[in-house]
Amino acid sequence: MALEIEVREEIVEECKEESGELFENEWYIVRYSGETPEIAYNSAIYFLTRASDGPGMSLFPAQLDQLRQAAVDRYEEIILRDLYHKNVGKPIYRGVARSVCNYQRFIKFCNRQGLCHKKVKSRCAVLFATYLEVEFERICMNGQCTVINCSFQELQSFAVTLDVSFSSKYFALKPFCLEPE
Repeated sequence: MALEIEVREEIVEECKEESGELFENEWYIVRYSGETPEIAYNSAIYFLTRASDGPGMSLFPAQLDQLRQAAVDRYEEIILRDLYHKNVGKPIYRGVARSVCNYQRFIKFCNRQGLCHKKVKSRCAVLFATYLEVEFERICMNGQCTVINCSFQELQSFAVTLDVSFSSKYFALKPFCLEPE
């Protein structure tokens, strides 16, 4: 009888370890999910809880929070990535248009999940203000080519969304922006 209880306890412990490892794997997938953190988040929850080939776990609120935070962190990373001028010319760089798109997706994700987006918004705002200033200097002061890959209206709209002051000097960027679609 004691041996039977000991074997059961070992099986329970192995299942806990396996479930923990599966959760960690899914967290990792969400956190480093490429361009689609929300899809990775939903896929992780589906796999962990309902998929026929998944572990059929019941996730604790703290685990759901960890997965949500992994998605938020990934969104922040991909939004900021395309506002850093140091990334221009690197394979990871997608341009400000991608930041705009990813920020819109991020806000929708936060709204659906009931999450606050202000911390990420603040970081984006600081970096976008720097982005505008660097682009102004590159084009208007140094005669370099622009890396702006969106319309002037989208640039202005993103500034408004982020509560970034759009100085009148930035109107000099308009001829270098893409035409609105």
